[in-house]
Amino acid sequence: MSQTADDQRGSGNRSALGRLISVDERTFADDYWGRKPLLSRASELQESFDDLMTPAAVDELISHRGVRTPFARMAKDGSLLDKSQFTASGGFGAEMTDQLDSAAILSAFADGHTLVLQGLHRLWPPLIDFVRDLVDDIGHPSQVNSYITPASSKGFSPHYDVHDVFVLQISGEKRWILHPPVHTHPLSNQPWSDRKNAVEERAIEAPHLDTVLQPGDALYLPRGWIHSAEALGDTTIHLTIGVSSFTRYDVAHNLLGVLQEDAELREPLPAGIDLTDADAVLPYVDRVVDDVANLLQQLKNDEPARRRIAERLGRRFADITRPEPVGPLRTVSFMNALDEDSAVVWRQGLTASISRSENKIHLGLRDKTVSLPDECADAIAQLQSGKPCRVSELVGLDSNSAIVVARRLLREGVLVPAP
Repeated sequence: MSQTADDQRGSGNRSALGRLISVDERTFADDYWGRKPLLSRASELQESFDDLMTPAAVDELISHRGVRTPFARMAKDGSLLDKSQFTASGGFGAEMTDQLDSAAILSAFADGHTLVLQGLHRLWPPLIDFVRDLVDDIGHPSQVNSYITPASSKGFSPHYDVHDVFVLQISGEKRWILHPPVHTHPLSNQPWSDRKNAVEERAIEAPHLDTVLQPGDALYLPRGWIHSAEALGDTTIHLTIGVSSFTRYDVAHNLLGVLQEDAELREPLPAGIDLTDADAVLPYVDRVVDDVANLLQQLKNDEPARRRIAERLGRRFADITRPEPVGPLRTVSFMNALDEDSAVVWRQGLTASISRSENKIHLGLRDKTVSLPDECADAIAQLQSGKPCRVSELVGLDSNSAIVVARRLLREGVLVPAP
């Protein structure tokens, strides 16, 4: 877990990941992550999830928040309900026609449809903050959906996901049946529907786990594990936190991207070649295999090139995750009153690449570059540690310069007011 996350939560609070697992984080990383499921009972976790989601919160999202598709869907027995059956215009001043219709959802829900609220890490403040912390803990992009299932109903048939999931039971009871993968570590382009028959056959075998989740329980499932769930008794609500883990395939994909810089590999195959004749194409396959092997051998001795590959993964991670949100009005007010006693902190989850040229230090952000005088380098390194500090404490800057730099970084969304 990052020092930033530790500092912001306080020493007395469990990390976001720690709230979801009944083993220590190192044991989870070594023995469970990507390998096998972990069932954690409420009695072991010793902390409910009521701060993240409740039945009242679900009602509020449906009826008072103007949620639109595709942030919601409904399903029954594995089939999706057309969105026209549970959305409508918001009326005067809010005429968008794809807003949730609370009465229509009530009708569909009473008829046995499961409601899925999607992307709650972008909609619901407690989950925005929690998932942001979890991304820091686990090091991979994460998102969260909520599944609201009528009594004694199944939302989806046995299937597997192409991402890891943490299931958090919020209310009611739900029976979960788990079977081992038919395709281990599936990629995003390898959905369960491509192996539907194998999934169905595996699902009738003796399960790896057949259990009932009660409020406060959590279940970790690596991607590829086959699962189905059935509500028992009353309406049930659970959160599914999906983790889109980076893989060795991602490393290989970026490594092969280096090959596009080789002009010979970009040459066209001969005009008139019969691409349907494997024997005609095979010599070119063999030649490329040799070329690739030679280039990969060269990479072993080219540390800067390998570093560029690693940096590509970092840029992709920054592109598909979001740092903590900023409060524009609060920040402007804070900037207007900024003085040397004001406390600031690096924006949680913000990734910046650092470079230098022409006596300046450049912060490369997802959508822009912020350039400052080179004398700010030590202060930038200090701030990137994630520890709050007073403006007057910025290393290498006098008071006036520190105020100017802090104000610039606040305006650019690099810093935020310290809590």
